[in-house]
Amino acid sequence: MASLFRDRTLGYSRRDSTTTAAAAVSTMSSGSAATSSCRFSTSSSVLSPLPSPFPDLTPSLSATDLRETAYEIFVAACRTSTGKALTYIPSNSSDRSPSPSPSASNSNSSSPSMQRSLTSTAASKMKKALGLRSSSSSGIKRAEGSPGSGGKPKKPVTIGELMRVQMKVSENVDSRIRRALLRIAAGQVGRRIESTVLPLELLQQFKAADFTDQREYDAWQKRNLKILEAGLLLHPHMPLDKSNTAAQRLRQIIQAALDRPIETGRNNESMQVLRTAVMALANRSSDGSLFESCHWADGLPLNLRLYEILLEACFDVNDEASIIEEVDELMDLIKKTWGILGLDQMLHNICFSWVLFNRYVATGQVENDLLDAADSQLAEVAKDAKMTKDPAYAKILNSTLTAMLGWAEKRLLAYHDTFDAGNIESMPTIVSIGVSAAKILVEDISNEYRRRRKGEVDVARSRIDTYIRSSLRTAFAQLMEKADSSRRASRHQANPLPVLAILAKDVGELASKEKEIFSPILKRWHPFAAGVAVATLHVCYGNELKQFVSSITELTPDAVQVLRAADKLEKDLVQIAVEDSVDSDDGGKAIIREMPPFEAEGAMANMVKDWIKTRIDRLKEWVDRNLQQEVWNPQANEGGFAPSAVEVLRIIDETLDAFFQLPIPMHPALLPDLMGGLDRCLQYYVSKAKSGCGSRNTYVPSMPALTRCTIATKLWKKKDKTLNTKRNSQVATMNGDNSFGVLQLCVRINTFHRIRTELEVLEKRIITLLRNSESAHVEDFSNGLGKKFEISPAACVEGIQQLSDAVGYRIVFHDLSPVLWDGLYIGEPSSSRIEPFLQELEKNLTIISNTVNERVRTRIIVDIMRASFDGFLLVLLAGGPSRIFTQQDSQIIEDDFKSLKDVFWANGDGLPVDVINKYSTTVRDVLPLFRADAESLIEQFRRSTLETYGSSAKSRLPLPPTSGQWNPTEPNTLLRVLCYRNDEAASKFLKKTYNLPKKL
Repeated sequence: MASLFRDRTLGYSRRDSTTTAAAAVSTMSSGSAATSSCRFSTSSSVLSPLPSPFPDLTPSLSATDLRETAYEIFVAACRTSTGKALTYIPSNSSDRSPSPSPSASNSNSSSPSMQRSLTSTAASKMKKALGLRSSSSSGIKRAEGSPGSGGKPKKPVTIGELMRVQMKVSENVDSRIRRALLRIAAGQVGRRIESTVLPLELLQQFKAADFTDQREYDAWQKRNLKILEAGLLLHPHMPLDKSNTAAQRLRQIIQAALDRPIETGRNNESMQVLRTAVMALANRSSDGSLFESCHWADGLPLNLRLYEILLEACFDVNDEASIIEEVDELMDLIKKTWGILGLDQMLHNICFSWVLFNRYVATGQVENDLLDAADSQLAEVAKDAKMTKDPAYAKILNSTLTAMLGWAEKRLLAYHDTFDAGNIESMPTIVSIGVSAAKILVEDISNEYRRRRKGEVDVARSRIDTYIRSSLRTAFAQLMEKADSSRRASRHQANPLPVLAILAKDVGELASKEKEIFSPILKRWHPFAAGVAVATLHVCYGNELKQFVSSITELTPDAVQVLRAADKLEKDLVQIAVEDSVDSDDGGKAIIREMPPFEAEGAMANMVKDWIKTRIDRLKEWVDRNLQQEVWNPQANEGGFAPSAVEVLRIIDETLDAFFQLPIPMHPALLPDLMGGLDRCLQYYVSKAKSGCGSRNTYVPSMPALTRCTIATKLWKKKDKTLNTKRNSQVATMNGDNSFGVLQLCVRINTFHRIRTELEVLEKRIITLLRNSESAHVEDFSNGLGKKFEISPAACVEGIQQLSDAVGYRIVFHDLSPVLWDGLYIGEPSSSRIEPFLQELEKNLTIISNTVNERVRTRIIVDIMRASFDGFLLVLLAGGPSRIFTQQDSQIIEDDFKSLKDVFWANGDGLPVDVINKYSTTVRDVLPLFRADAESLIEQFRRSTLETYGSSAKSRLPLPPTSGQWNPTEPNTLLRVLCYRNDEAASKFLKKTYNLPKKL
């Protein structure tokens, strides 16, 4: 970065390869003194300043006009405060000795500052105060001689000549001005310069003959007339009444003179008329009287515009971004113009702040020292603004600060576009200027603000908040366009990223950049700058995400990518907000409230749940469709189970694979939903598969009414055979349905067992898949919740038990009914024993053993054995009047029961003895009753009945109900043994006590 203050010789800067200012001045004075403008050869770039905050003076006044007038005022103001005349030294004087020449013997009466030679000076106090750096050397170099001068070194010039060079005024013009001022001073001895209407006096001092040519004279005259117009008519110190005759007269004179130049000079009639009109206006007072004071150039904004030009002279003409080394001395002289221009320190502070700021802008915004100086000067303006409520001051303050604030905010409202690594150093100062200007405008100028308590508004924080939100919204919109362009550029590539996924990544990077680069700067004015930034980005992205989520209907790869990217972005943004707000009173709650959750994970979870529901619904439909077609054929599968079970397990396995392949971060959280759905589907499969297969109660015949055996009929006659029991009507229905045969039931049992076994395998596989998922944690494996099938295993066990019961009781009470129920012990027990039933039973056991899985084979055989024992007892105790037993038949019965048990023992190859004994207990306990005599049975029955019914049974024994729970001490069991006893005592007891019928 270039230094603002460099080594120079009387305005000398970067002139190693160019003509010096002194040489240029000398050349002009000798070769082109006729021109009134100064033509310097410089290496500087063209300035690009901001429009002046001071209103337009008049379209007819050019920048050159204003500069020459400002210089005239400067020279006039720098005359001696005693009112003595300025010494005039001709520009062609050959004697330039350091000491006063004889021809300038009265030069000591000139302003000391104006005529003081430039020598080595101490470091500038102003530079220190404004934070401007000093040049590397404070020595004053001498300017080289101009071309044609023989290279003779010139003496150091004065401050006055330095100002002339800075303002690009030729020596010829400077000489004419000084000559005129000497004449004016001679004619107005003792009169203060601020009481002089300078343009009027200058017009009176010169005629056309004093100029090189008529055009120069005409231009000079018109300029002074237009200056009078600006100062007295367009921008007067006090407002003019439209009826003011002096104003009307002056306006007519000026308009006429602009068309046809008037004759100037002393004692000229036209000049006297002009003087009368001018002085009448210049000497107006607030009450309308004359000669209170003289006002011609102290009306706003003319004075400020002229003063602005003077202040700009502090900048080197050859290096617009650098302030000359002699700024302290020059500024002292410039301030002498306050009396003429009607300025004070407060207006100086405003104007100087603007000049420093505008020069920074005009020179390409590269000299940050200028910006820092403007910011420092603005701090003085802030102090001034609190000390006065002058409306004129407030008006100019408002326009100046509005211009500065407008420029600053144009950059701060989109600071991501304005600042980068190359110019980030200027950002704190630009922010400071913007905030300072806003605070002054709001707190010290705004009437509305004054009416409110100042504690209610934090201007600085409010402005920074606005800058952050505006800039980030702009940056976000640019990222949107960039992401869309990237998407279009990659549309022909494999698996291009969705726009919002690209955008989420870019927004995350933008948030990180904001936190690292911009937030530390902005935190000076806003304690939660980073939090506001990420909250803004969160809202911007959230709006886009909301539209995206509302448009998707299924879990696509694009949707998952976007939602995952959004979820990561939200976590990053919230983390920044929390870290930034850690020291806040509310712990960052206010910022977090500005960040309504994306609920990306929730949206993703909902879509995954929809995906799960769709899969589960399809699986259930598949179960319905395939179970209707399933034939339950043992040969359909080598394992003896249904093909539909193989398929449903395959579908479940594929569904689990597909679930864990979903690129989502919440597999553990959503796994219970999937497991629950699959679990219910399997339960549904089991329920549908066993539906209609019946159970134990389906096949056990209903208990017949209690009857007395037919004693007279020893031989069973077929024609007397009656149906002793009523079977469940469902038996008849299933009798002709092959899908519910014993073998088909066995296939169903095998199927349930297969499913139960495979579920254990699936559960282990689920754990493996879960461990391999990216989002799994240790706690996800600490318990089995959501990772196991909860209801289908129990459904399988229950289904196996139900069908196993159904198989046993179907074989005994349905398939073998002809040889058991219709054959065993019908008529004479000795001629209708159990052997036919055992033969058929063994055949069925062989078939079942070859059909069912060995893991469930024992259970089914046990259930067949249990059904056989129940059937044997039912024949003995509820076989109807066709069955009759004597006491001697007890041995036959016991032998037959032993044979029945032997079938299941199978010489040690069948069921274990302890299992057989467990289920044969009831039969073993009841069989001794058949060996007992009738009297003993009757006595036991009486005793048991009395124990059951109490004293109410003494007068008449009640008929005990049939419970089906046979027991040797139970009244109904004892009574049934008596009913089927071929014994006179039993007959008499039953006839007398109950009068039971002999037939159904």
